[in-house]
Amino acid sequence: NIPANATWAQNGVTVAGGHEYGDATNQLSYPDGLFVDDDQTVVIADFGNHRIMQWKNGDTTNGQVVASGNGAGKRLPQLNLPTDVLIDKETDSLIICEGRRVVRWSRRSGTTKGEILIDNIDCHGVAMDEQKYLYVSDVGKHEVRRYKLGEKNGTRVAGGNGEGNGRSQLNVPTYLFVDRQQNVYVSDRDNHRVMKWNNGAKESIVVAGGQGQGNTLTQLSSPQGIFVDTLGTLYVADSLNDRVIR
Repeated sequence: NIPANATWAQNGVTVAGGHEYGDATNQLSYPDGLFVDDDQTVVIADFGNHRIMQWKNGDTTNGQVVASGNGAGKRLPQLNLPTDVLIDKETDSLIICEGRRVVRWSRRSGTTKGEILIDNIDCHGVAMDEQKYLYVSDVGKHEVRRYKLGEKNGTRVAGGNGEGNGRSQLNVPTYLFVDRQQNVYVSDRDNHRVMKWNNGAKESIVVAGGQGQGNTLTQLSSPQGIFVDTLGTLYVADSLNDRVIR
């Protein structure tokens, strides 16, 4: 648990990459979404290198390619500009948003290709709840859909009413967080806000930003990654303001 009054050191510690732009195992190229496992293993959507990288806790020298690394492409041994990744512990696999599809890639040694879970979706962010439902943001349709694993169509749980800034709309939804009650938090990038869609709701609540693009403490500028701790505190990667805000 993170206390409500927690503060962070102003200087961080590099845990992955940090050796300039490149495709070596100690480098990254435009790293995007990431997931941290219980043992502090970090998996990263290495966007520009079309691969998923893994860094184990304490190993800051070299990472490991755990999905693709075969250049950009649509064939299943390949990924194309992956934007987000999570670990499904039940199947010991990675679930990855990339190239207009969601794929699953086993973490078992020797795996050389993934399998398509969902295709023909302009996906950006992916999340999973405690009931193993998968949530995927579709930046083309400005909506978020929920899927049972193996399901192709899913159910819309946020947006889907066209591009806009109303309470039932989104404008380029990117990253997601789903709490234990299946409430969905959405980083509504081009509306410069974070929205909360309570489970089953037709309209959302503004929980951060929504005051126009800007850099005051009530504003955001193209928010990306989001996280909600057990106390309900929201953390936002406020990308164009170069800060993390709560």
